[in-house]
Amino acid sequence: MAARNFLFALDSDDVALTRFLETAARVTGFLNGAPGEALPGWYVPGGDNQQFLRELYARLEATYPAAGQPFYAVRLLTNLFWQPAYLAVIGAHVHGALPQLSSVSQQVKGVDVSGFRLPPGPQHKADLDDLIWRAGTDLRAFADGLLAEINELTKLKRVPALRLLTDRMLGLMLRLRDYVPGMSMQEQRRICGLWLSAMDLVGQGDLETLDLADGRQVLITARKGCCLDYLAFPATYCSSCPKQEDDVRLGRQRDEALAELDA
Repeated sequence: MAARNFLFALDSDDVALTRFLETAARVTGFLNGAPGEALPGWYVPGGDNQQFLRELYARLEATYPAAGQPFYAVRLLTNLFWQPAYLAVIGAHVHGALPQLSSVSQQVKGVDVSGFRLPPGPQHKADLDDLIWRAGTDLRAFADGLLAEINELTKLKRVPALRLLTDRMLGLMLRLRDYVPGMSMQEQRRICGLWLSAMDLVGQGDLETLDLADGRQVLITARKGCCLDYLAFPATYCSSCPKQEDDVRLGRQRDEALAELDA
């Protein structure tokens, strides 16, 4: 008998993983994942990642020579946290189940981390609030391990690191209504509170309501942390950067919100 080729594996865990990866790619348009174990040279949670971190640090240093150590340390954290954060939110809110986040391996491309792999395995299913709690605690455990690894190589203080994690989650909370159409602002803020609580990040930043001149309201991020991009790109602050005066920050965020609403 001729061998048959299957588009999807017959094992239920393989099928669930395939659906999750397809959902993540479709919803974001940029997450690029594949099934399987880590490839050589990839970042593996709980593994020996010092060579990976040293090489990424060296690439950042060569690319942004004037930025300095604090910028490189911050980029190590944010580079390796963004994909697991997206996967956690998409798993909870769109896919309706969570893969094991501690098994996500990640690839470096130049000075960025992009691309990941996940081995097949059981996915956790529960109601939304429970999924958020599970995903949030898993994400915090991942981030704590990553921060410890970074501090073996260079210095990154805990409070600024926690604020960077919060900034990523706040940005994802603003995207929720793209992923879950029809969600109210009140529900968006409630869910944001659940994520921050699950990750023990309450007080490190939040969402706030901004009134527009035409009477509409939008949610914006009220950050406490700074990504330090201005060290690599002088005189350039993110629109929501807390280093700006509040009137400047709110004016920029208001302009951005109007542009998005009227696009």
